[in-house]
Amino acid sequence: MSELSERPVDAVVGLEVPHESAALHATGTALYTDDLVVRTKDCLHAHPVQAPHAHARVTALRAAPALAVPGVVRVLTAEDVPGVNDSGVRGDEPLFPSEVSYVGQAVCWVLGETAEAARLGAAAVEVDYEVLTSLVLVTEAIAAGSFQGGRPTVARGDVEHGLATSARVFRGVTEMAGQEHFYLETQCSLAHVDEAGQVFVQSSTQHPSETQEVVAHVLGLHAHHVTVQSLRMGGAFGGKEMQPHGYAAVAALGAVLTGRPVRVRLTRTQDLTMTGKRHGFHAGWTVGFDPDGRLQALDVTLTADGGWSLDLSEPVLARALCHVDNAYWIPHVRLHGRIVRTNKTSQTAFRGFGGPQGMLVIEDILGRCARPLGVDPLDLRRRNFYAEGQSTPYGQTVRHPERARLVWDQVVASGRVEERRPEIAAFNATHEHTKRGLAVTPVKFGIAFNFKAFNQAGALVHVYKDGSVLINHGGTEMGQGLHTKMLQVAATTLGVPLERIRLAPTRTDKVPNTSATAASSGADLNGAAVKHACLQIRSRLDELAAGREIAWEDLVREGYLGRVPLWAAGFYRTDGVEWDAARMQGHPFKYFVYGAAAAEVEVDGFTGAYRILRVDIVHDVGDSLSPLVDLGQIEGGFVQGAGWLTLEDLRWDESDGPTRGRLLTQAASTYKLPSLSEMPEVFHVSLLQGAHEDGAVYGSKAVGEPPLMLALSVREAIRSAVAAFGRDRDSVELPSPATPEAVFWAIERARAGATDEPVAHVAPGVG
Repeated sequence: MSELSERPVDAVVGLEVPHESAALHATGTALYTDDLVVRTKDCLHAHPVQAPHAHARVTALRAAPALAVPGVVRVLTAEDVPGVNDSGVRGDEPLFPSEVSYVGQAVCWVLGETAEAARLGAAAVEVDYEVLTSLVLVTEAIAAGSFQGGRPTVARGDVEHGLATSARVFRGVTEMAGQEHFYLETQCSLAHVDEAGQVFVQSSTQHPSETQEVVAHVLGLHAHHVTVQSLRMGGAFGGKEMQPHGYAAVAALGAVLTGRPVRVRLTRTQDLTMTGKRHGFHAGWTVGFDPDGRLQALDVTLTADGGWSLDLSEPVLARALCHVDNAYWIPHVRLHGRIVRTNKTSQTAFRGFGGPQGMLVIEDILGRCARPLGVDPLDLRRRNFYAEGQSTPYGQTVRHPERARLVWDQVVASGRVEERRPEIAAFNATHEHTKRGLAVTPVKFGIAFNFKAFNQAGALVHVYKDGSVLINHGGTEMGQGLHTKMLQVAATTLGVPLERIRLAPTRTDKVPNTSATAASSGADLNGAAVKHACLQIRSRLDELAAGREIAWEDLVREGYLGRVPLWAAGFYRTDGVEWDAARMQGHPFKYFVYGAAAAEVEVDGFTGAYRILRVDIVHDVGDSLSPLVDLGQIEGGFVQGAGWLTLEDLRWDESDGPTRGRLLTQAASTYKLPSLSEMPEVFHVSLLQGAHEDGAVYGSKAVGEPPLMLALSVREAIRSAVAAFGRDRDSVELPSPATPEAVFWAIERARAGATDEPVAHVAPGVG
């Protein structure tokens, strides 16, 4: 067992402790970026001037009318930028564009003494546009050849041979929509310039170092002139990994030009219309099975809707391609990937980062092909699981594949799946207009960043003379409990009570060059860095103690008097990750997380409305650092995934009129989020026991993203219920999201005996 993963008997990690800010959250005393505005003197407020066209050239911009509005101080335009007029890291996201690329894009920003003055000033700015041709649908962009970024391919074996020798071959298309992050706290930044000329930015960002980098290049400054702090976020889900940079840059630019603090906070509608979403995907596929229903060959072209700029579309696409296999061995594979440019918001990171979209492709294929194959969907999935010694299509050996079977078998047993299936069949036989369905789906999700350099972290730990401890690390807290886990790691490593330790806000002048808190790697990376720093201090003090029994406070005091360094900088880099992005081959992941979910639903045949009756989950988190936190992440991730797959329906205006490209779902009244009524009526979540992960901090595993994909079981359960309205061997196609309306029309097709079976044939000379 490695030193990193070895866990002492009296460890604080593994204890069920509440979230470190739980009381602050519950009482409303937790501070977020915008709460700091009331403590900031003479703060100016920024408001965007948003373009009404999906694609247009700015031919004239007149700011004078805005300056005549009482309370308006300044209008920020491209001419004010002293550095680079770009809010991204690829050079394709102008902060102040001369050509707008989606409805709602900001062409300039108005600063006012009050938020209302800034709003009225923005309304007074006059902008002339030359309207250009726009692309809204993925299929439109494909037809127009509107592509951006690379076109990677993951391949193994001989797909043509595999398909030619398969007993059954199916062809089809799987489409899936995006998803709005809908974090509680909208995008927000607050910037000021101190007496030394330092630009200090409070930002609701998952990636403070990259926010610092973008602010610096917009202002034409070196990074050491800019400090970014992320106090905490009211949710992020990936939407604050790249997207906050431009808003921080606007606030910083305004502060530099006016000499006053500047606040940027988007309203809910602004946030919905200006920020990126989960990528929608279009997948055309051909799949082959042997006579026993085992996967033989898979050929997929996966097209991501990138929106108007690249943002993180390339790594999202790469992760999607690396998760099309999910938990299944496929001998012959060819996966083509491409990204279209459309006139929408620039789509971005979202919990799972392409993994859910990739997994949805194979789960949709298995769900649609099981009945025509005459194979039970549960059996079809389990018989195709990876076995020991097999590798993924991108060349990584699958470690612990037995855990996929273990979590599957446990959830089937604990959820009484086999006992309930006859009960469901009996219910369906006696209820003409209401049907129930049950499905089980697996998850195999890789943990690490696609980009090797991001797999590193730093920490700074201080022990004060009284024995109290202060931790700085590079991860950001967005409600997921990262800080709670870091406190437990530090307490365990130093051997001190939890109450002895405090965490400082994440900021770039304490721990530099940090990676985003993303890819589910926050606890892995920062926990290892915190442990490394604490071990250095602990080893110095142990040497001083020389085997004596001595209280912690007395030992620290002796250490100070003896001039022993009572602080340390920790560092960690993930070993064993190698990735050739050009060939799409290598070992991009440190390890795989496994999970399985059994979901039962009831569907109304008159409306397509559904209820989730019961969900059972068994999930692999290794040796949990903080079980209460992990349970919350599993439950929350599952519900968010169910929302994406069944409820949350992003709609853009596809008409050819003047409102083309406008987001139609601009508020909670039109964009439906999961609520208590969508929660499973019975919800059982268990952590896989005895799942120690050697080489990870205290034997733990990541938990942030993998649970979201467990919700695929809900979609498959709905498919099963819809199929019960029709004939036994008919395939059922479901859109994604499978909204009640979509489910209703699927039921109508099932009742009419109209098969949704993908185009199929029996290979010549086979079967």
